[in-house]
Amino acid sequence: MGKNIWIARDYLKCSGCRKCEIACSLFHEGKIWPEASRIRIFMLFPGLEVPHLCTQCDNYPCVNSCKFNALSINEKTGAVIVNKEACTACGVCINACPGKVPWLHPKEKYVLICDLCGGNPKCVEECHEGGWDALKIIPKTVLGFERKNYKLYAREPEDVTKELAKVIYGEEVS
Repeated sequence: MGKNIWIARDYLKCSGCRKCEIACSLFHEGKIWPEASRIRIFMLFPGLEVPHLCTQCDNYPCVNSCKFNALSINEKTGAVIVNKEACTACGVCINACPGKVPWLHPKEKYVLICDLCGGNPKCVEECHEGGWDALKIIPKTVLGFERKNYKLYAREPEDVTKELAKVIYGEEVS
């Protein structure tokens, strides 16, 4: 097995520019199409932008929930891979995900999940080039020990927004 990675997010650094969505859709769809991006930026409250994408959970609840064998794991990167032909867009994987990250392609019948662009995530490159560094590639293991902190990010955008509001504004959002 290769070097498994995940993408860490620093919510306080995200500007909400959505260039990560553009880079993702260009790579995967061949055109600027944020609706078909594997990363989505949620702004549920003004000034609180939340990059939302797969954390590549170690127990892969989405993969395990799929009855059609449409989801698999890339052994090189640890990313979830979607077989478009096998996926029926049933949505079971969405409900199995603790962060409700997978979502349906806007025009075709399959689910969208971050595949880490084969180990070179375009969203991370774009975020770094823009000087925000809100997204960073992190190895899942260090010196042979698996890090579990990526599980902190497998949450729904609403939950993240509530915590961000407390940090930034000192108040809860309703």
